[in-house]
Amino acid sequence: MQTSVTFKNIESSEHLSAYVANKLNRFDKYLDNPAEANVVLSVEKFRHIAEISIVGDRLSIYGKEETSDMYSAIDMVLDKIEKQIKKNKEKVKDRRTGAKGRSRAEATDAFVVSENQDSVQVIPEPIEYKPMDVDEALMQMDLDNETFFVFTNARTDRVNVLYRRKDGNFGLIQPSN
Repeated sequence: MQTSVTFKNIESSEHLSAYVANKLNRFDKYLDNPAEANVVLSVEKFRHIAEISIVGDRLSIYGKEETSDMYSAIDMVLDKIEKQIKKNKEKVKDRRTGAKGRSRAEATDAFVVSENQDSVQVIPEPIEYKPMDVDEALMQMDLDNETFFVFTNARTDRVNVLYRRKDGNFGLIQPSN
């Protein structure tokens, strides 16, 4: 990580610069691409202020801390920066795996329909549909004593649904063209 340290109202110190650079190098494991860190160490009366700004890897993070000791201010602001980097990386990871990681069946598992303040949960069941004629589907439906039957029409090669109507007859749902 490229680090530039600026001192305000304080003598420039190689030891402080090395301390900050050493501490910032631990963030390299979180960042995929090289980043640039700008550090401003300043003293105002009795307050020691450490400001760190990290830019790179599609993120921009800023932290500022003030205490009565410069080393503790640096440590505290580095802890803040580390939390921000981890939070940002988790957010990116969740976005990447969120939509792609779930299949359509899992996405429909969470589908909930609300009717008149009674919540009904719709749970999908996998259905295997085989190619057959409508007559075969009628016979299979009667054998299984089902209210509906999903199959692939052997003539049209499309998915059809055969269902039992309230009047005792059968209905056939076919996709249009």
